[in-house]
Amino acid sequence: MSPSPPENVAALFKPLTLGSGVLTLPNRIVLAALTRNRAVPTTVPNEVMKDYYLQRADAGLLITEAIPTSYQGTEWANAPCLHTEEHVAAWKTIIDAVHEKGTLIFGQLWHAGRVCHPDMPLQAGRVRPTLGPSAIGARDKEKFRLLPGYPGYVTPTEIPDPQVIVDEFKQGAINAKKAGFDGVELHASNGYLINQFIDSSSNQRTDAWGGSVEKRAKFVLELLKECVAVFGEGRVGIKFSPCGGYNDMGMPLAETLAQYSYILTEANKLPLAYICLARWSPMFETHYDGTYRKYVTNFPFWLNVAMLPEESAQLINEGKIDGVEIGIPFIVNPDLVKRVLHGKELSVALDVKRIYGFGPNVPLEEQRKGYTDYPTAEY
Repeated sequence: MSPSPPENVAALFKPLTLGSGVLTLPNRIVLAALTRNRAVPTTVPNEVMKDYYLQRADAGLLITEAIPTSYQGTEWANAPCLHTEEHVAAWKTIIDAVHEKGTLIFGQLWHAGRVCHPDMPLQAGRVRPTLGPSAIGARDKEKFRLLPGYPGYVTPTEIPDPQVIVDEFKQGAINAKKAGFDGVELHASNGYLINQFIDSSSNQRTDAWGGSVEKRAKFVLELLKECVAVFGEGRVGIKFSPCGGYNDMGMPLAETLAQYSYILTEANKLPLAYICLARWSPMFETHYDGTYRKYVTNFPFWLNVAMLPEESAQLINEGKIDGVEIGIPFIVNPDLVKRVLHGKELSVALDVKRIYGFGPNVPLEEQRKGYTDYPTAEY
C-alpha cells in the first residue's frame, strides 16, 4: 500500500481526467518531452530507450522525446523517427512494455522547420530543402556541432503550400496510432515549425497562412483538427512557449498576448486532451501569474520548464494549472514520482555532457551513460 504523500505535494497525487473524459491519469506528474538523441546508429528506437521510459513509468503520463514527422536535418541526428514500418514496429515494442506497467504514453510530433541544416545527415543528399513559413533565417551561430566549422542556421525556403506539411503531420499521427500510442502531443514550442508559423518574426506571409493573428493561427489549428480526426477526442495535446527566446523566437508583449489569447480560445473549442505552456526560464518565467489560464476551460491546463513538485502542487491548489510536465529533474531522478510521494529529496546531479548522447558511432550500451544509469533512492 502506498503511503500518503506529504501535504505540500498532495495535490500532485490526485487523479486527473483529460479532455472529453476518455483518459484518466493516476497522478498529475507528467514526463515532459526531452530530446535524448539515443536512437543509434540510425533513427530507430531501441532497447536502451525502452529501459529509459520504463524507469519513469510511475508518471501519470509519459510524453516521448520529439519525433520528426519527416527526414529533417535537425541538430539531433539520432532523434527517433516514426515514418517507416521499422520505426513503427520499434516504437510498438516500447509502447507495449510501457502499457504492461499500466502507464499511458503520448508521442510528441515535431517538425523543426527553419532550424534544420541541409548538410545534416538526415537531410543531406535529399531533394527537400530546409523549410520555413517565410524565407527568414534564425539568428544563431555555431549551432550544428556535427558539421565542419559548426555552422549556424541557413535561410529557409518558404513553404509553397503549408497543407503539404499538415498532411505530413496527419501521417505522423496515423503512424503513432498504428504503433499503439495513447495519443500525441504537438510540439508548438521552442522555435520549431509550428511556433514559426505563429510568430510574426518568422512568418511574414501575406496569404491564408500569415499576415494577421487569425491567419498565423491557421497552421496550428489545422494540425490539431487533423490529429483529433485521427486519434479521436481527448487524445491530442499541445505544448506552446509564448515567452519565446529559444531558436530566435519572440514578438512584442502586446502582440504575443493577442496571438496566444486567440489561439488558446480557438483551441479550447476543440476536443483536446490538454494544453501545456512552457514558461520562460533564465536557462533558455521565474514566476507564472496564470495569464493564459482563463482561455482554457474545457480540458486540463499544464505548465512546464523549471517546475519542481512543491511549486507545482501550490499552483494546482491555486487553480492556476491542473498538472505539470517535468523535464530535467525526471532525467536525474528516474523514480521522481516515488521520491515525491515518500518525501525524498530530488537529486540535482545532472550529467550535462551526456544529456544528448554520444553520436551514432558509440556502441548502444555506452549510450546508457547519463541516460539509464541514474540511481534511485533508498526506501
